[in-house]
Amino acid sequence: MLSGKEKRILRSMAQTRNAIVIIGKEGVTNTLVSTLSDSLTAHELVKISCLKTSPVSVREAAIQCASSTHSEIVQIIGHTFVLYRKSDKNLCQL
Repeated sequence: MLSGKEKRILRSMAQTRNAIVIIGKEGVTNTLVSTLSDSLTAHELVKISCLKTSPVSVREAAIQCASSTHSEIVQIIGHTFVLYRKSDKNLCQL
């Protein structure tokens, strides 16, 4: 569980990043979850964009992705959300 201070630091780091994963009309699929898991392993902090054509809401997609990848939701703003999962490489320096 992330503290408020840790979430604030991660939000500031995510602000300058572009969305790596995009959820489209297929919604949250197994392929998307495996891609997201690989991205979290490589980057620790991943920004995901949810298109308007997505069958699930942004909040539902964030909860599904976080539970499927064993990560934590850092932030949800508009059609974008940020996930964090600590890696062995410790890239984000919390």
